[in-house]
Amino acid sequence: MKPVKHVIALDVGGTGMKAALVAADGTLLHEARRATGRERGPDAVVETIQDFAAELLATGRERFGRAASAAGVAVPGIVDADHGIAVYAANLGWRDVPLRALLTARLGGIPVALGHDVRTGGLAEGRIGAGRGADRFLFVPLGTGIAGAIGIAGRIEAGAHGYAGEIGHIVVRPGGPDCGCGQRGCLETLASAAAVSRAWAAASGDPAADAADCAKAVESGDARAREVWLAAVEALADGLVTAITLLDPRTLIIGGGLAEAGETLFTPLRKAVEERVTFQRLPHIVPAALGDTAGCLGAGLLAWDLLATEVPA
Repeated sequence: MKPVKHVIALDVGGTGMKAALVAADGTLLHEARRATGRERGPDAVVETIQDFAAELLATGRERFGRAASAAGVAVPGIVDADHGIAVYAANLGWRDVPLRALLTARLGGIPVALGHDVRTGGLAEGRIGAGRGADRFLFVPLGTGIAGAIGIAGRIEAGAHGYAGEIGHIVVRPGGPDCGCGQRGCLETLASAAAVSRAWAAASGDPAADAADCAKAVESGDARAREVWLAAVEALADGLVTAITLLDPRTLIIGGGLAEAGETLFTPLRKAVEERVTFQRLPHIVPAALGDTAGCLGAGLLAWDLLATEVPA
């Protein structure tokens, strides 16, 4: 068999890791998943990541006739992509992990790109997903928290210090619920999937109820669920209009758990955003297309981008 040039793509989450070997045309040659194992502590998580990457390197050699040319890794939390350091991740418990250097050494010296999970997912959505063809887009996943990825001409803007896109910490309700960041009334305390779950559990009296249950209750005509849902939609619209005013995106991509509600979310959200804009141009508001594979696909793009920018010896 003729050797196939490929890269390693690895998306590290709080509970699980998704990985792939990706060809130059974007074909997924091999896919695998593994538990992150955060209950064993941060050092064990870092070792698990290295072991998983090494197994992927070996798989590439065995099945495709050559080792991977590069690797791309997406991780949560604060990331110094320029220096390859996983600075901090609350859900994994690590601080200042030189992950790029560790993986480069473990993988025999191949180049490794490190990226922030949401920005990496946004890169994939922008290039090959729901934002394909848009020169300016904003990707906003609504999950446990709310983050954002600012897309400009096929790349993601990280900001001067790596914090660009933190739309979840726009204050939309001054004096509102306490946020882990130290502020009150942040968008993610009101409109994330976790926030809707909390609100619906309280309103329904069922401590096990979550955002998906709330969406189903809205669809069945439950008035209490509609009140909870629309409060979240209105807060989300306020935050998005602030982002639209600052960034003027052509396409606004909404992903994460809440987006799985489909038009139960998008119909009232589009209406609420349209009601709030004045001079701003209304972007196309669309659901994310790649689901939970976005981070892994984006990690593959990071790896290929790294190879494209290397100066030949």
